[in-house]
Amino acid sequence: MMKMVMAVVPRDHSEELLQALVDAGHSATFTESRGGMLRQSQEMIFIVVEEDQVDGVLEILHGGEEGQEALTAEAEEIRKGGRVIFVWDIDRVETS
Repeated sequence: MMKMVMAVVPRDHSEELLQALVDAGHSATFTESRGGMLRQSQEMIFIVVEEDQVDGVLEILHGGEEGQEALTAEAEEIRKGGRVIFVWDIDRVETS
């Protein structure tokens, strides 16, 4: 079954995350968003993967060993900025 992983990440970290996802063989779509109490700029990253690839993608998004060593040095800043990750089933995919 296909899964959609959507991550809302601080804008400062989006390029590194996108590059790590691409380096791991995933494609991703992203868009800018603003929200929260301070109306901070965030990026929403969308990745469609097979169910067995979800854990690897989550590890990248959390800054794990599969590609985000650079972000682990900034762990305190990441916790302050926060990331929100959603995973849901995809029943149907269409392209035209």
